[in-house]
Amino acid sequence: MAGLTLEHVGKKYPNGYEGVKDFNLDIADKEFIIFVGPSGCGKSTTLRMIAGLEDITSGTLKIDGKVVNDVEPKDRDIAMVFQNYALYPHMTVYDNMAFPLKLRKVDAAEIDRIVHETARILDLEKLLDRKPSALSGGQRQRVAMGRAIARQPKVFLMDEPLSNLDAKLRVQMRAEISKLHDRLGATIIYVTHDQTEAMTLGTRIVVMKDGVMQQVDTPSKLYSEPCNLFVAGFIGSPQMNFIDATVGEAAGKIVLNFGGNTVTVPDSKAEALKPYVGKVVVAGIRPEDVVEENEYAEGRNLSEAIDAAVTVYELLGSEAMIYGDVDGGAISAHISAANPARTGSRIKVAFDMDKLHVFDKDTELAIVH
Repeated sequence: MAGLTLEHVGKKYPNGYEGVKDFNLDIADKEFIIFVGPSGCGKSTTLRMIAGLEDITSGTLKIDGKVVNDVEPKDRDIAMVFQNYALYPHMTVYDNMAFPLKLRKVDAAEIDRIVHETARILDLEKLLDRKPSALSGGQRQRVAMGRAIARQPKVFLMDEPLSNLDAKLRVQMRAEISKLHDRLGATIIYVTHDQTEAMTLGTRIVVMKDGVMQQVDTPSKLYSEPCNLFVAGFIGSPQMNFIDATVGEAAGKIVLNFGGNTVTVPDSKAEALKPYVGKVVVAGIRPEDVVEENEYAEGRNLSEAIDAAVTVYELLGSEAMIYGDVDGGAISAHISAANPARTGSRIKVAFDMDKLHVFDKDTELAIVH
């Protein structure tokens, strides 16, 4: 396997549009890196530049310390798994997996050993004589991965490989890919727009927007310490609540005022907000950190009570999701299914202030989290 380095990599098209801007990243050997972001953010373009399917217009790409900007895709020792599987319909599963090895003129006995070993890893042994048309979506995806594994490349590239599968299969295949990474000790670069996939699979995640890298971090760090408003809103489902609030002072404490509500900022976060007194900031709180009145718990640093009008109620089994209007903004919250609150009713909630995020309204950068 191998590590990769992208130094100031950019992609500029003939019409002047920049698909990727000044992309810098070191990927360690055996790392599982996820590129995530909305459609058109440049994540697939970056992957295709690594694969050699797109020209790099600026910067340097190194694989295993060797500059490969002008190296042909077939000579980069990487394997790519596409979202549409890209299997040969006239070939059996065995032949699909053996094909890249035949192109490299590998000995027939060695091909047979590699294909059967790969099939065993992916539980495809009983399907080797079938053609793709006789397989389910999940089985086809495993064959596409098997073909990549059989090549024994230095780097695996996966471009939204699960997007064509139904929800249940996606969960199963996520687990398969995770086990595969552990088993192979492979370097994997994986593109997705699904942040649940990103959070569950990656050792590190690259969040992109408009061709620009926003933040690179572990899943837990991205979730708990987003660097800006975009990352905070993109990572987490349902997304973080955002409320415009004015920073003030009361009884020697820093407070946030929105509508008729006032919440007191913990001392640990107050110092960073002192320069913003009198200014409007964006307060962020995740739905799971909005606590319902009958579940106010000791040991949590809860804000003053906030009155909310429930506008939407969604039962999710043992818990429910509510969307509500508060004086000065809107919030969503996870509540117990036993709570009698329903659409049209009112409920008192509080914020877990230790989980409060605050962002600069102009720069959108995090002030505290």
